[in-house]
Order: sequence, then C-alpha cells, then structure tokens
Amino acid sequence: MQVLVSQEHDDEVGAQLLADVDGVEVVRYAPAAPELPAEHRSAGVLIPPYRGSHRPIPLLAQLPDLQLVQLLTAGADEWSGDVPADVLLATARGAVAGPVSEWVLSAILALYRQWPALVRYQDRGTWAHRKVDADTLAGKRVLIVGAGAIGMAVARRLPAFEAEATLVVRNARAGVHTADELPALLPEHDVVVILAPLTPETEGLVDDTFLAAMPDGALLVNAARGRIVDTDALVAELKAERLRAALDVTDPEPLPADHPLWTSPGVIISPHMSRTVPGTSALCYGVAAEQIRAVLGGSTPSNVVVERRTK
Repeated sequence: MQVLVSQEHDDEVGAQLLADVDGVEVVRYAPAAPELPAEHRSAGVLIPPYRGSHRPIPLLAQLPDLQLVQLLTAGADEWSGDVPADVLLATARGAVAGPVSEWVLSAILALYRQWPALVRYQDRGTWAHRKVDADTLAGKRVLIVGAGAIGMAVARRLPAFEAEATLVVRNARAGVHTADELPALLPEHDVVVILAPLTPETEGLVDDTFLAAMPDGALLVNAARGRIVDTDALVAELKAERLRAALDVTDPEPLPADHPLWTSPGVIISPHMSRTVPGTSALCYGVAAEQIRAVLGGSTPSNVVVERRTK
C-alpha cells in the first residue's frame, strides 16, 4: 500500500519509521502542491504534516483509492469535516501525552511560584526577596476537563506535588465526572485544565458563565484549542485580576501583536508549542505506524474518529 508522507524535513523520521512497516511503500509528497503525480493517486493512506496540517485537504479529491487519513495531531478538528464518509480518519492520540502533560505542570508551577514576575525583576537587576507572593501546588484541587491520554497523564503526575485531580469527560465512565457536573465542580477547584477536543459541544465552553463560576484567584490552563475559550470573557477576568491563565493556544491564533491578551495581568502564553520537544515527531509517527498496520491487517485502527464534524 502506498502511504503519502510529507517531503518536509520534520517528516523525515516518519518516512524512515514507516519504511520498516511490512506492506508499506512510502511516497513523499508536497503538502501544498495543487496536484499529485498520476503515479501517486493510487495511495491508500495520506498523512498530513503536523505543521499546516490542513494544506493537503485539496488532494483528497485526487485519491480515489484512499482508505485512511492518518493525522499527526491528537485532535481532528481541522480535517473531520472534509474527509469522505467512506474514508477512515485517525489521530495520533496518546503520542504526545508526556510532553503536553509536562507543559501543563510547568505552567501551573510557573504561575504558583511567580516565575514570570521574578524573571522581570531579574531583567531589572532587582533582588526580589519577598517582593512576590509565591504559592505552593501542594493541597490544591485541579479540575481536568478532558480525560484522554493527556488528561490522564496530568492526573498521574499531580500526586507527586501533593495535589488532587478531578477528571471530567463528555460520556460517563468509572472514576470521572461528566460535563453537566461542571457548574458544581468549578467553584471547588483552584486550577482548571482544558484538554478536551474541539467539537460543537466544546467550542466556546469556557465562557463568561464558566469563568464566573471559578473561585477568586483560580488558574485556567488551556492546552487544547483556543476556540474552546471565549477570549473576550477571559481578558475581562484577567484585567479585573480575579483569575490567572496559562495558555498554549489562543483564539485568534496566532495572537496579533496588538491583542489585549498579551498585556493582561496574570497570564503566560506559549505559541502552541506544548508538544514541541525533541522526539515528538517520532512519537507521532510511531502511533501512525500502529494505525496503518491495523488497516493493512483488515481491522479498524484504535484512534479512528467516530463522530465527524461538519462545516
């Protein structure tokens, strides 16, 4: 089976990994090209690159034998409305649980221990002993909205800091809460971590009502999708200095240079790079190889997106 892998540098490791999968012929392609060469149009698998994932969407119409679109992201929102119903769509869910959960913990600790303020004092050459009000994560309650691989990884790491995790998912399962319990849960938690996928149900979930239910001084962490959070509502809470936030994603994204979120008090922002550490591409292609092996073996890949979002 021909598997289309981006010819860009980040995907070199993927081409090498997939070349070792029995039954796979790796074909390199240009993600932004308007057309595929005729000899590549019989491909059974298309792997969009992580960067600019949406670029190959126009190529779908040129792949009549396509069986699987294999993403390198944990979310499928950029593709779910475009992949034909008879073509499987799978994600790299689980691949980046380690790096992203590490980012979440680092962001929480950075704000609790006041590192942003301390670095600004350092830039001015000021010995800021007792000039900031640092806090500890120990004893805090952390509400994790989204109990997938990343959410579970965050929950496993919190006990090392003597913090307590509460998990929320859309569909009930043992040991977790459901989304309809959020109004009662929010006032009881010091930190709220957003790790849910972007769906019609989660878009705009963190609105003014959601934020108002969080207690004074609480911290919002978003490492999911920017559009899950109402940016204007968040900016209002930050400017009132009632809440704090750590954001790896924003709406809009990239964040314009003159956007008020940049200068709002109590916020740290990273440019959608919570997963960006050495070895990430190999982790994602490792999961992709598992999904492709399933297709070659005649079974359904474990990371198939069951519900498709329509645009």
